[in-house]
Amino acid sequence: MSSSQDLATRLARTTLELCRISSPITQEGPIADFTERWALQHFPAKDVCRVGHTLLLGNLDDPRPTVALIGHLDTVPAHPSDQGRVPRIEGERVFGLGASDMKGGLAVMMALAEDLRRDTLPVNLAFLFYEREEGAYAESGLIPLFAKRPDLARVKFGIAMEPTDSEVQVGCVGSMQATVRFTGRSAHSARPWQGENAIHKAGPFLAELLAKQRVEVDVDGFRFYEVINATLAKGGRARNVIPEAFELNLNYRFAPGKSIEQAKADVHALVAGRAEVEISDASPSGPVVSGNPLFQKLLAITGLPAASKQAWTDVARFGEWGVDAINYGPGETAQAHQANESAPIAPLAVAYEKLAAFLKG
Repeated sequence: MSSSQDLATRLARTTLELCRISSPITQEGPIADFTERWALQHFPAKDVCRVGHTLLLGNLDDPRPTVALIGHLDTVPAHPSDQGRVPRIEGERVFGLGASDMKGGLAVMMALAEDLRRDTLPVNLAFLFYEREEGAYAESGLIPLFAKRPDLARVKFGIAMEPTDSEVQVGCVGSMQATVRFTGRSAHSARPWQGENAIHKAGPFLAELLAKQRVEVDVDGFRFYEVINATLAKGGRARNVIPEAFELNLNYRFAPGKSIEQAKADVHALVAGRAEVEISDASPSGPVVSGNPLFQKLLAITGLPAASKQAWTDVARFGEWGVDAINYGPGETAQAHQANESAPIAPLAVAYEKLAAFLKG
């Protein structure tokens, strides 16, 4: 095996190559084609399953317990300020859209598939590369894959290679988007008493949101925070007209163990009849799988620290399918969705070495 420095250089180059393949959500075709060509060099054709722009690599019929490494191919759309910037390596970092979220993780997955003798491992190793993670819950590329391959439910342990600052992050908070509509009556702004200002009606509610503190929830010793925020606002149709309508988008993040129905009830209780509420998107929370023996083995073999995932990831979706999963990847959480996104190079090699030790262990 090459030195850690040589390994890091190799992984950085692969990350850079992946960053050079533009793959904003809904445009994953080219990177899926690239991944499929790569896969056919390292897996038997019968073990390469493609559905749309999503690939499942491996044989799930193997009698050994299956561990799946999971990575999404898409990125968010490029930041306007990134126009003209090209992916590059500068110093000890790889720069490029998706470098941390999560093409560095994809590079680690590819290197492990290339290097490990999968037939000699104590676990059966599978790989998932999928499209449309950065969009609505119901539009994920995992949904049609699972419809075609329900045997994915045989996976005993999934590792989503999301950016986690090189720590293991368990569970994830659920996410709910709600449109809250305040209604009034229009009038000339010189005579506001003839109407009812919908924006002003939202004032007390916005003041409550401003004062609202995060709620700490302990799940199996891991701390999660429930938070609700107004993230978009829309109202008014002219500068001299009292607005008859005002809409807020609320984003509610709720802890593992709380159902979507309970989260909906929380939103309605907060609004308390002062406005119309429409739930526009809802993603379940992800379970904390601290009792899974493969999770315990991962921590014991690698010595990695474990913390809660204060964001949403597809560990929640796998949890809905009865598959235990955690988050662990080399990227930096603070870099996800940022302009001029980058990823540190050294953690790429660390993630490879930790996962190789676990899979061989």
